[in-house]
Amino acid sequence: MTSRSDVYDIIVVGAGHAGCEAALAAARMGCRVLLTAIDLDKLAAMPCSPSIGGMAKGHLVKEIDALGGQMAKIADQTAIQYRTLNTKKGPAVQASRSQNDKKRYHMAMKRVVEGQSGLELKQALVERLLVERGRVVGVEDHTGFGYAARAVVLATGTFLSGLVHIGFRSIQAGRAGEFASYGLPAHLRELGFELGRLKTGTPPRLKRASIDFGCFTPQGGDECPAPFSRFSSGPVLPQLPSYIGYTSDRTHAIVRRNLARSALYGGVITGVSARYCPSFEDKIVKFPEKDRHQIILEPEGIDTEEIYASGLGNSLPVEVQIEVVRSIPGMENAEIMRPAYAIEYDYVNPVQLRNTLETRRIQGLFLAGQINGTSGYEEAAAQGLWAGINAACQVQGRPAFILDRSQAYMGVMIDDLVTRGTREPYRMFTSRAEYRLILREDNADLRLTELGHELGLIGTETVVELRGLRERIGREIKRVRETVIRPNPPVNAYLEAQGSSPIQQGVPLDQLVKRAELGYSAVETLAPADVPIGPAAARQVEIEIKYEGYIHKQIKEIEKFKNLEKVRIPDDFDFTTVHGLSNELKSKLAAIKPTSLGQSARIDGITPAALSVLMVALKARSR
Repeated sequence: MTSRSDVYDIIVVGAGHAGCEAALAAARMGCRVLLTAIDLDKLAAMPCSPSIGGMAKGHLVKEIDALGGQMAKIADQTAIQYRTLNTKKGPAVQASRSQNDKKRYHMAMKRVVEGQSGLELKQALVERLLVERGRVVGVEDHTGFGYAARAVVLATGTFLSGLVHIGFRSIQAGRAGEFASYGLPAHLRELGFELGRLKTGTPPRLKRASIDFGCFTPQGGDECPAPFSRFSSGPVLPQLPSYIGYTSDRTHAIVRRNLARSALYGGVITGVSARYCPSFEDKIVKFPEKDRHQIILEPEGIDTEEIYASGLGNSLPVEVQIEVVRSIPGMENAEIMRPAYAIEYDYVNPVQLRNTLETRRIQGLFLAGQINGTSGYEEAAAQGLWAGINAACQVQGRPAFILDRSQAYMGVMIDDLVTRGTREPYRMFTSRAEYRLILREDNADLRLTELGHELGLIGTETVVELRGLRERIGREIKRVRETVIRPNPPVNAYLEAQGSSPIQQGVPLDQLVKRAELGYSAVETLAPADVPIGPAAARQVEIEIKYEGYIHKQIKEIEKFKNLEKVRIPDDFDFTTVHGLSNELKSKLAAIKPTSLGQSARIDGITPAALSVLMVALKARSR
């Protein structure tokens, strides 16, 4: 093997959303980083949906931004539509989503990566890891050339043993038209890692000019779009609509008639599919009572004719796909520019990872993104940021960076992965976060930006500004609680105009804000602050007051959670010697190696009784 004589601090393998965040974070923390990609023209590609954010995913994007990551900024630079989801529900489940120009997203991220000091970008197909005495020391590409490093982050996406399926035609590819990696997954197995097989897919891309959009309902974005990043001022590109339509009885009949020709139902695919994002064949089979399914036509960019047909993902032969598409009202003459396909790929069961995303088997080796069994750009980017930070911390001799379930959605995701593993593509949902009223999109910066500053990813000016915001919020909440509104004609006239009951005696202003039909606007009308506090602070004041009881309840729950997390489990603790645990639980605990009693409680099958037994064993050991 030929190799370079110099040593990188960190090598990141794979330049998708996970790889870019990992490389940028490590370089910004002062490390010398090499980022490799099979094809530099596909860096930060959006191979599936032309969108960023969505339910729970928007929370991850905001958290990435609060910690100093890049995804939110690039999303804002390339957004062609913004929508806030769940606006009629509470703030805990409201989420931001953008549609993006795919080509511009790739180019914008590539400019940032290429311009980052301390970061080198090279095209290479990494086939092996270089390991000495249980520690990774570099990588080797398919030409036999080696690169040395003190830590390595694998962010390989769907490229490990990637296999694209269109009907019964199977093509070795990491994505349609791109090389897959077969040497690296084989090498990971040689090293003793447990790999599994997953399946995902993507819908056809249609030619805009061949669609009759008059048969579809336009769906525009928000009138006053709010950017993802606190560092963005708003949209910079023209805002475009998407279009909603529906399948027909004929569409469903075509699919049923050709199910046996589908790679999914024809026995070709062995990988496990995501329950939460079923293919179109799955929808027809599993929901036979439905006479139509919604599809959304989304532009892939400003300067392209390609339209993403969301909801039509399948693994049918191309000739059947043409029939399916043309059976939908408005698409009778539609032309498929790129066919839909399913893809299978290898992943590493994430229970083999520490909560830093470092592997237990090999020191200095970190995994991020779809290699850990997750799906989605946002989940990948969050893991990439997490792994890049921790790789840098290890190289620099700094404490590990870990957020728990009460601090961030990304903390929930990492804990889910390393504690429970996954046998299907993992997707983030608000329902996975038990403390979601605390972990809102709107307070991600208040929760995490100080930590980003400590890591060296957020500038001092931003932190000073944030501290000022926090102070304004605190002062205003105190003022509102101490202000009493007396009954008089103007006050009651305002209340009645808002559909709220008039008052007969003095009422604390915060009690009025708690009314469902009122908000901080009542404060601005009845007892405005001497100096306006600004919309960001006003929103926080309203939420903190209106949901005060629920927030206090969650804070108490978090205190209980923290108490269990404080009971640490030594690295060398032997779970097989704990009397009173079943052999199955001993085996699970020994495999996962939880670091705390709290993490143990979240392992599938652990009962309160088993937890008590474990606590007794830990106390006995400490004595």
